[in-house]
Amino acid sequence: MGKLQKSLKTRHITMISIGGVIGTGLFVGTGKNILNTGPAVVFSYLIACTIIVLIMQMVGEMASGELALGMKNSGDSEMGSFASYASKYIGDWAGFTVGWLYWASWVFIVGLEAALIGGMINAWFPSVPVWAGSVGITLLMTIINVYSVKTFGEFEYWISFFKVTAIVVFLIVGALMAIGVWPTFEPEGLGILVNHGGFAPQGYIPILTAIVFVIFSICGAEVAAIAAAESENPAKNIVRAIRNVVFRLSLFFVGSVALMVMILPWNDAENLAAPYANILRMAGLPIAAELMQLVIFVSLVSVLNSALYTSSRMLLSMSQQGDAPKFFSRIKNKRGAPVPAIIGSTVVAYICAMLYFISPDVIFYFLGNCVGGLMIIVYIFIAISQIRFRKEFVKKTDTKLPIRMWLFPYLTYATIFLLVAVYISQLFIESLQSQFYLSTAVFICSIGLFFVMRKLSPAASGAKAEKEMEALVTETVSESN
Repeated sequence: MGKLQKSLKTRHITMISIGGVIGTGLFVGTGKNILNTGPAVVFSYLIACTIIVLIMQMVGEMASGELALGMKNSGDSEMGSFASYASKYIGDWAGFTVGWLYWASWVFIVGLEAALIGGMINAWFPSVPVWAGSVGITLLMTIINVYSVKTFGEFEYWISFFKVTAIVVFLIVGALMAIGVWPTFEPEGLGILVNHGGFAPQGYIPILTAIVFVIFSICGAEVAAIAAAESENPAKNIVRAIRNVVFRLSLFFVGSVALMVMILPWNDAENLAAPYANILRMAGLPIAAELMQLVIFVSLVSVLNSALYTSSRMLLSMSQQGDAPKFFSRIKNKRGAPVPAIIGSTVVAYICAMLYFISPDVIFYFLGNCVGGLMIIVYIFIAISQIRFRKEFVKKTDTKLPIRMWLFPYLTYATIFLLVAVYISQLFIESLQSQFYLSTAVFICSIGLFFVMRKLSPAASGAKAEKEMEALVTETVSESN
């Protein structure tokens, strides 16, 4: 049995996290959110980014803390797996539920991105069927992931760098346009925020609606904690990566939407259909505007690549915990790639992509409506895990945590309250009611499945109990020495 190779660098981890976030949710979804909410959508992005930043801080605390405990006890740390944290600090049922919900969400994202990529390839080259483009790109990303984590990291770094460069150019040009110093554009001024029906022309409820969509658009930053486990210096890299991602996430998302509502009227549906490209075109940069189509394509490939990596590592982690077939925990590739977990995730992603073509309005719609809600549920479990982790960490050691959640425990409880409020708010928003019911049903069914499987296979819970006993003995011996 091989081991994961620690060949990722800090720059890889940072770009992997950013790459998993910057996709169609930013380049296309932002315009839709502005149309549905108005200039007040800035608050939706600010709140959503704040939630993600807080979740990142919690994940960083647990990941760095587990690493510190592993070093103290001369053992291996459970680092980067939200499922392992939930299992350890809440209960086996929580770890099982979080792991499978998170894995399923990312596998669906792989299928969704593959379908969208196939559509773009078909638009450029009509002779290439949509399904062929989808399968071809997914197969290429699978090969990159299987070859080695270093190859994956390097590939993701450069395509994410391309995306980041495009956004930085947009932010610079957009800022100059908004303040009135760009030579070919005359801004409307701050009045644009209220001159077209008010700051919140659709009311304030859509702000909550947009938060759910934004969270779904920017989920993935927490992947930094998973990727850090395969880096050269996990203790240092997890701290750097989380701090870098937090700053850039806020700049790219909140900064972009703030510039958009200061340049375009919120009800300009034509330009908001492709806001990045159209704003650059308004600036007199037609070539840059055309290049945005390539940026969007690269973004889809990047998100697919990161989603495949994340889903395979979560499946590997669950297999090692006994919550998935042992077959997926094998690492026989000499370069340390978990090939069975990668292939398993790819196969399910293919099925999801095919459902887009077979039943886009029924089955695929059902899956898509689940993902946003399931991500919120996972984040709630992460927050609860962090509260219990801190209490256990303080009991076990006086070591200082490299990353600490701010204003603990009050800010963690506030985050949980906000996440629950956003989740329940779906029930009162007609367009999100189906997402609420579907994600809640999947959540309840996953918990029920855990207890059914434990009853049918008591050996699995016995093996996990034995593993926990071994860890307890190791810790006791370490403390006595």
